[in-house]
Amino acid sequence: MSRSAVIVNLGCRLNQADAALMTDRLQRNGYTLVEPGSASAVDLVIINSCAVTATAVSKSRQAAVKYRKLYPDARIIVTGCAVEIDFDKWRDLAACDGALTNVDKRSLEMMLEPDEPHFSLNEPVSGFEEHAAGRFPFRHRALVKIQEGCNNFCTYCIVPYTRGPERSRSAEEVLRECEALAAAGIPEIVLTGVNTCAYSDSGYDLGQLVKRIAAIPGDFRIRLSSTEPKFDNLKLLDSLKECGGKVCRFLHLSLQHGSDEILRKMGRKYTAKEYAEFAAYARSLWPDIHLGTDVIVGFPGETDELFNEGVEFVKSMNFANIHIFRYSPRPGTPAAGFPDRVPGEVAKARYDIMAQATEESRKRFYASQKGKILPVIFEEEKNGLIHGWSDNYLQVSRPSGYAQLGRIVNVEF
Repeated sequence: MSRSAVIVNLGCRLNQADAALMTDRLQRNGYTLVEPGSASAVDLVIINSCAVTATAVSKSRQAAVKYRKLYPDARIIVTGCAVEIDFDKWRDLAACDGALTNVDKRSLEMMLEPDEPHFSLNEPVSGFEEHAAGRFPFRHRALVKIQEGCNNFCTYCIVPYTRGPERSRSAEEVLRECEALAAAGIPEIVLTGVNTCAYSDSGYDLGQLVKRIAAIPGDFRIRLSSTEPKFDNLKLLDSLKECGGKVCRFLHLSLQHGSDEILRKMGRKYTAKEYAEFAAYARSLWPDIHLGTDVIVGFPGETDELFNEGVEFVKSMNFANIHIFRYSPRPGTPAAGFPDRVPGEVAKARYDIMAQATEESRKRFYASQKGKILPVIFEEEKNGLIHGWSDNYLQVSRPSGYAQLGRIVNVEF
């Protein structure tokens, strides 16, 4: 008998990759995946939760309640990072029939029998195989999980406590998944993890793994989801350059702040000067590269002077895109107990200043690409237009019928 399931995904790209792997496990167990909000009856709902902020945890809990009302007869299982930090609360939540830690997503099949609620809380493993391959029934872009966990323990971040220590997925399993995706005609493969630069398996570091993937036959490109701006990773940039046009001209280099004093308090492993030199080397290899970043405003101890120093540094970097966050204390992290908290209204004003600098920087990058020929994958059609993304992550729209969806085509920007 055919059964249907919904996966509700909150949070990061790694969660999206986990959702794709769970899709494979569900399909192998006779489930048909439908999109969240489908009017048809649903047998199973999986909430893939997030805990990067207190707001994200709240949204995860709200999602469980929402989908319990939407599908009252469905079995609801919650997994992801919110489960890791609030396991007992999820166990007691009436809207939830079961909970899985991040590691136990690989044991999803054990949770599918409706006899009684199951709850699990396993310890992380040192290295891993998924014994599954990502499935993307509603997308043209595939996110391939290659790494888990983080050893950096930045003072503001809960992720090392929810995802565990750094560990890498089997290189051979990653390659098999990428080969299958290329053979299926998927045009973009995104390699994702908590700290992808920490990848190491069977003698392969991240650069060597990317070169192996780039050698797979097929008309596809490779994108890295995030990169740490450390000098140890300069050789990674050289390896990516050797792959030619297979690798997208895109790096997301998480900055967090432009002041060395705040970077030290955050536990980041570089100075602003070192970050700038890393970015300059990337631009020397790819002049039209999209450099994106994350920035936190209102971190404890951030004075007006330190904030202004950070803003000036951000302006000097000419980022193509910046994700801005107001500092939110996460219980269990060192920074949650730091003195000199920045008042909320001050943090809000600083956010607005940083947002203006972000928009000006984004416009400059877009203007610099006008008239250039960019490889684009159009992914959806809406309101008489097709919409897609270039390799250097610029959104491009053209009239419907201009090009086939899900193929790499050259377009004048």
